[in-house]
Amino acid sequence: MYAIELDNVCKSFGSVRAVDGLSVQVPQGSVYGFLGPNGAGKTTTLRMVMDIIRPDSGTIRLFGDPASARARDRVGYMPEERGLYRKMTVTAVVNYFGTLKGLTTGQLRQRVPEWFQRVDLAEHAGKKVEELSRGMHQKLQFVVTIINDPDLVILDEPFSGLDPVNQDMLRDIISSMRRAGKTILFSTHVMHEAEQLCDFIVLINRGRVVVNGTLDQIRAGHEANTVSLELEGDTDFLRALPMVQAVEPNGRRLDVRLRDDADPQELLRVLVERARVRAFEIKQPSLHEIFVRLVGGSHVENL
Repeated sequence: MYAIELDNVCKSFGSVRAVDGLSVQVPQGSVYGFLGPNGAGKTTTLRMVMDIIRPDSGTIRLFGDPASARARDRVGYMPEERGLYRKMTVTAVVNYFGTLKGLTTGQLRQRVPEWFQRVDLAEHAGKKVEELSRGMHQKLQFVVTIINDPDLVILDEPFSGLDPVNQDMLRDIISSMRRAGKTILFSTHVMHEAEQLCDFIVLINRGRVVVNGTLDQIRAGHEANTVSLELEGDTDFLRALPMVQAVEPNGRRLDVRLRDDADPQELLRVLVERARVRAFEIKQPSLHEIFVRLVGGSHVENL
């Protein structure tokens, strides 16, 4: 069964088609990356899943049934635009939203301190929201999102504003939620986050699916055109080789990006004739490189 199913969903704002026939299936119990450049239609799609805005056409199902208020009670949604009451204390905010989500006073007494400890907010529990840093505000919004232990968690740009330590902490929490059988859908335009976490990925641009599947499936559809080299002696000749598009230093090695029609084995043959080759590795394309190949240079208005 799928946690989310979108079938040919469309949404326009005036003459701008923000989402254009989008069909996506998010398996239960997975971490699903919803990727694309700024303005690709990611946030618009998530808002339609949460019934904040309605699609012009197409269908949305949650947990196998038409999306309903009851189904959305099983969903935790953290929007990109954080919306917490700034004059309330940190504890009061979580208690308020937890009550709205049906938690009892006893449940809140147990869960709130546990989550504050887990995300390192315990010493800030009595502060007003307006006193928090951007990163602490982000962590508080996350706690509000998951305090009722939802089956599906939707996170829109969840790593924005977090320092590296807190990014690692959030990744660990997401991984533990997956192990507990939860489904996590997160939207981002930062590709390495998706590479580290996601079981499945969909890349959209201009409201349409560009590519989807597992990372291995996506990489399999894109030939590697970068070779990692370590040579002895002068390497200036590399840039003049006809099959070479660019050469970039990478520590003790060089990353050699080949032209689209080039054969890495031909490069190796030339290198053996010209230099002593200490290392020669054909690099699998990163998600970032695939992203740039597919949508690099395109630009759409943020929606």
